[in-house]
Amino acid sequence: MKLKRFLLRWYPPGIVLEYTRRNGDVETKSIDLLNLTPETDIEVLVNQIVFEEPLIKENKKEALRTMIYKLIDKIENKDNQRYFLFKILRAHILPLTNCAFNKSGSRFITGSYDRTCRVWDTLSGEELLTLDGHKNVVYAIAFNNPFGDKIVTGSFDKTAKLWDANTGECIHTLKGHHTEIVCVAFSTQGTTVATGSMDNTAKLWDVESGQQIASLEGHTAEIVSLNFNTDGDKILTGSFDNTAKVWDVRTGACYHTLAGHKGEISSTQFDFTGDYCVTGSIDRSAKLWEVASGQCMETLRGHTDEVLDVCFNSTGNRLVTSSADCTARVYNVMTGGIVSILIGHEGEISKVHFSPNGAKIITASSDRTCRLWNVETGECLQVLEGHGDEIFSCAFNYEGDTIITGSKDNTCRIWKDNNFMPHDDGDGGGDFDGDYGQGALR
Repeated sequence: MKLKRFLLRWYPPGIVLEYTRRNGDVETKSIDLLNLTPETDIEVLVNQIVFEEPLIKENKKEALRTMIYKLIDKIENKDNQRYFLFKILRAHILPLTNCAFNKSGSRFITGSYDRTCRVWDTLSGEELLTLDGHKNVVYAIAFNNPFGDKIVTGSFDKTAKLWDANTGECIHTLKGHHTEIVCVAFSTQGTTVATGSMDNTAKLWDVESGQQIASLEGHTAEIVSLNFNTDGDKILTGSFDNTAKVWDVRTGACYHTLAGHKGEISSTQFDFTGDYCVTGSIDRSAKLWEVASGQCMETLRGHTDEVLDVCFNSTGNRLVTSSADCTARVYNVMTGGIVSILIGHEGEISKVHFSPNGAKIITASSDRTCRLWNVETGECLQVLEGHGDEIFSCAFNYEGDTIITGSKDNTCRIWKDNNFMPHDDGDGGGDFDGDYGQGALR
């Protein structure tokens, strides 16, 4: 085996090795640096990597050292970063249901009660495509990130559709559910798409052929949340039957039923490693689970009203919960201890996300504002104001320099950080090889 080049993965921090096998095949392997911090001893880390990884020889140490410094620069907290309103888009005549970025944030999509999904250019605000064909509300939408060349839409018409994100062509219509589809997700590899429905089932579909791979049956109430793990071999579903389930993507078999909540599940997520997952419930708690055993590791209490959303940071050492009690809470995943409480909203917080580098959190609230917070101190860094009704969606792009917010006032707002300079944004986004060029890995 011969090393071709290094590639950087910004979030979570890691180095990807692209190498050639003796038969000429090119493959990749990842070195995860999930514990990397600005305080890390770089020399010790470089020596450890060279010692443990036979592909990296002594003469590559300098390139390795340079890349680790670049990773550290990305994860350092920039507390002075502020966002300004860049664009307001009145996307649809009828109410919006959801909005989502592609990886780089160069484009985003909106779903609506007008039965369409629209694709937008973030920089110009221009509508690029209208994805028309559903016979009812388009409720759930997603890009196949990191690739960004396909879109899935899930509708109240009981179908999902796969679209070419560049041409707007409908590639497949996914039929099989008996009632409304309310959640959708692509696997990270882009080969499988999942749909969750009010008919108590989730279904897995082959992206290439549009054929159903498996029907995940066992929940006794509607499925409202689903997520693939990073490897794409497991999927997590959350249901109004008070349980979550972990399934084998290949066979459709249920590995574990995660039972213990006393109320409906509102949200679910795997951490980056896939070793743990989190569930949030209207019983006012979140639970941390070990995926391999299906055991509950920790019950995270403290909220005084329903938990509406849960989210891990990119490395998996912190998680945040948001609640109808108008607060969000940040927890240390290893200890279960509370890190900070985010207090300031005057309405329920329906959505919460970490910034890509994990230093900030964004919350979306029914009080018509989004807020940015320091993860470790809980300090409110900025209030994003201007929407005329409750905000139901917020997201960072991969670089963390652009935010999208979606509101019941029927607008999407694009926010850029204070260092923003207009340029051709492309779909690059953060990969770097040993020759100081752009890497090809997404």
